[in-house]
Amino acid sequence: MTSSGYLAVDSGGSGLRVVVGRPGGEPSVPRVTREPVRTGARGIDPAHLMDQLVPLARALADQAGLGALGTAVVGAAGFATLGDALRAELPGALARELGVRDVALAADAVTAYVGALGPRAGAVLAAGTGLIAVGTDLRGWRRADGWGHLLGDCGSGAWIGRAGLEAALRAYDGRDGGSAALLAQAQEQFGPVRGLPGKLYPRSDRPAVLASFAPRVAGCAGHDAVAAGILRTAARHMAESVAAVCPAEGAPEVALTGGLLKLGDPLLVPLREELAGRLPHARPVTAGGDPLHGAVLIATDLAAGRLTLPGEPAMLHVVRAREGRGPRT
Repeated sequence: MTSSGYLAVDSGGSGLRVVVGRPGGEPSVPRVTREPVRTGARGIDPAHLMDQLVPLARALADQAGLGALGTAVVGAAGFATLGDALRAELPGALARELGVRDVALAADAVTAYVGALGPRAGAVLAAGTGLIAVGTDLRGWRRADGWGHLLGDCGSGAWIGRAGLEAALRAYDGRDGGSAALLAQAQEQFGPVRGLPGKLYPRSDRPAVLASFAPRVAGCAGHDAVAAGILRTAARHMAESVAAVCPAEGAPEVALTGGLLKLGDPLLVPLREELAGRLPHARPVTAGGDPLHGAVLIATDLAAGRLTLPGEPAMLHVVRAREGRGPRT
């Protein structure tokens, strides 16, 4: 094994997706984990991320015949607000464990942006378990929401799932705003709803558990007014975030990405209507790829020394090491 390659990582609310490759070549088939990286008092836990990442990266590098992984890009959910420990520790840990020399740590919204639009002005909504919008005029980044399921992520999978379960519990109690259809779905998925607090509150992966109910909300939207209303409200929240970050001048491109789009027309129809009303100057485009694809594109440009995206510590933090010199950002 003599070739040097890159490592690209997408760390989200449902776990890691990891690929390796050679600059200019196709990436490997992704390896995945099903455990989200822990978040504690110091933010995203770099040790827990490395515990999951290192075995996958080594196995993928061996399979691909890569003698080194000289470049690594990690896109992480929550990085913008909870990334201090990653910035402080992950470049060194990647160097020690995998021999990585050049590192880019990014908000998952940035990798989503690059995957969807590449290095062009515009805005991208990344909607999955969580939700964040990011935009750039190529001079700096703007972000909206991404505050996590307790303080924001409005319109996300976790938000939709929580709203659906609230409507189910309202129906169970006999309160206004309840949905018998969503109550039936909640009981089918989780069992008796009286046990929901015990099943949700202690879970470290609570956002993912909440988001797992979002497809059932979408499934009820065609025949249940409460479920349809939840998705219309989600669409309004999503469009508000996109409008907050989209460049006001020119004809910026707007793309949507993330697993939440799989909910289909019950969400996408009201979302497109909201976006058209709020951003008549923007041009909707189909996303070119997902956040992992964006991480690969950033890794390729970083390895070639042609990365031109705006650098900001909370959004895209780059550490380069060159022979005879220490790391620099």
